Amino acid sequence: QVQLVESGGGLVQAGGSLRLSCAASGRTFTSYAMGWLRQAPGKEREFVASINWSGGSTDYADSVKGRFTISRDNAKNTVYLQMNSLKPEDTAVYYCAASAYRSATPREMYHYWGQGTQVTVSS
Repeated sequence: QVQLVESGGGLVQAGGSLRLSCAASGRTFTSYAMGWLRQAPGKEREFVASINWSGGSTDYADSVKGRFTISRDNAKNTVYLQMNSLKPEDTAVYYCAASAYRSATPREMYHYWGQGTQVTVSS
């Protein structure tokens, strides 16, 4: 098992930036691909970005491509989401998740979840 704790959310104006962090503990961090997903009020949870176990492969939703960057530091057991040029439609609870499909960059099939961190973008 792995435990995930997100941090770094908050309130930011449109056009601003935030960096989310997700610290993992428990089983070996490199056993997992990692992802960020989000859920806005009244909407279904959606994929944002993912990264394979080594950091060599990434995937992004079209809505964030070119604005968000996912990365991981396996020495620190941490995955990051750098969010630039934020838009009001990026407002959501952002979840960090771990997938046992470590070599992939999954858009679903996550096995462990963090508690979420709120990101609010004002216009």
